[in-house]
Formats: sequence, structure tokens, C-alpha cells
Amino acid sequence: MRLRKVLIALMLLSVWGGSMIFADAAVQKVRVIVNGSELDDTGLLEDNKTYLPLRQIANTLQALISWDESAKKVTVYKPNVHMFLFKASDKEVTFGNVDKNNRVSFMVFAQIDNLLTSVSAVKVSIFDPYGSEKIIQQQSVNVTKDNFWFRTSDIKYFFDSAGKYSVRFYMKANDNDEWRQVSEKIITAQ
Repeated sequence: MRLRKVLIALMLLSVWGGSMIFADAAVQKVRVIVNGSELDDTGLLEDNKTYLPLRQIANTLQALISWDESAKKVTVYKPNVHMFLFKASDKEVTFGNVDKNNRVSFMVFAQIDNLLTSVSAVKVSIFDPYGSEKIIQQQSVNVTKDNFWFRTSDIKYFFDSAGKYSVRFYMKANDNDEWRQVSEKIITAQ
């Protein structure tokens, strides 16, 4: 009787172990590379279908995402956002390079089109070469059309070290959403 129980237990463990090995082989991890950068989260390949980490891809592609819980549906919106940086002293001159240890007065002008969702707020920030954020302007908006323009107030910013400074444009589809970066411009301080 005891031998019989041991054989049954051994058979069950063999079947269970084989199932686990098969299940691991049926679902494979997939490396995801977007614009030359590998994402932290991997995708999955199962039954010849690839499942990707959508939030991380949307962040990399600078897109808005919307989740409809009742329909279990995700929608990705990729607006065209063109930013121009103008020196405040001469609103006709765009720039992208500055001297380090220099205070520059400038404004950000953004042209947004192909916007296929409503937007409740926008934000423009500048990040120094070390990643510290300074919010240039943040405000609620009520945009329901497919295009609009946004201009910040003049800002005075001190470029205290050499390196690349990122000016980033963010949107929120509704007040409960998190900020989504949709555009970026680089200012180089030398």
C-alpha cells in the first residue's frame, strides 16, 4: 500500500513538473526596443501573439493612453506637438544653444495638431542635465478640437552648468490622469 502511494505521488510530481516546463516554454519573454532604447519591462510571446508593456511604450513614443474599464479597451493617441523656443527679447529668434553660467529669458510656443482626444491640462517643464525639474507653466485647458496653440509666459532661467537641458511638454486627458510627456526639445549649454 505504501509503495502504491509513493508511485502515485511520483507520477503526479512528474506530470506537474512537465506541465510547468511546457508552460514556461509556451510563454516566452520578448525584449522590446523602441527608437534604439530597450525598455525595462519585457513583452510576452504566447500562441504567436506578442503582448507589450503599453504604458512604457506610450511614454517612449510620447503618446497619451486612455483605459476604458467597462469595455476593457485601451486607446493610444499620438498628437503632433511642435515646440519652438523664442528668446523673450526678440520673439522672432528661435534658439537651441546657450552659454553656460548665463540667465536667458525665453518662452515656449507649442503647436498641437492631430489631437484625437480631449485635454484637460498642459504643463511645460525644463530639466537640467542632472534631471532636476523646474515647472515653467502648468494650467487647466478645455481643448476638444483636433488642434490648438499654447504659449508660455516669459521665463528667466539660469543655465548654471554645461550639458543638455530638456524642455518637455505634458498633457492630461482628464484631471484624474497622470501627466504624459508628448514632446521634448533640447537646449545645449556650452
